[in-house]
Amino acid sequence: MPSIAHFEIPFDDAERAKKFYTELFGWKLESYPGMEYWMIHTQEGTGGGMMRRQYPDHRITDYFGVPSVSDFSAKVEKLGGKILMPKMAVPRMGYFAVCMDTEGNVFGLWEEDPQAI
Repeated sequence: MPSIAHFEIPFDDAERAKKFYTELFGWKLESYPGMEYWMIHTQEGTGGGMMRRQYPDHRITDYFGVPSVSDFSAKVEKLGGKILMPKMAVPRMGYFAVCMDTEGNVFGLWEEDPQAI
């Protein structure tokens, strides 16, 4: 059964956000090479990331782990949801898509695949 596999927290001020979350939760942050993106390592094991806010109402996004982003994207549309960002690769990590449910909530799909290019 799909569960949260990854989450992303947008920020306006990277240093302020990093300080807030490391002091609040004790998370470890690691800069992702070549991007203004920090990987979040939690004590519980569910990982996340922090990135610059992409648009004014950009909110925290949860990514649900699924066996196939393509199959679940089709299910999203069949059930009346929308695909906001189609399947994209994160090299050597997997694939993701960003969706909107029938209630206007944004969420992501995540397919782990170390062969992704």
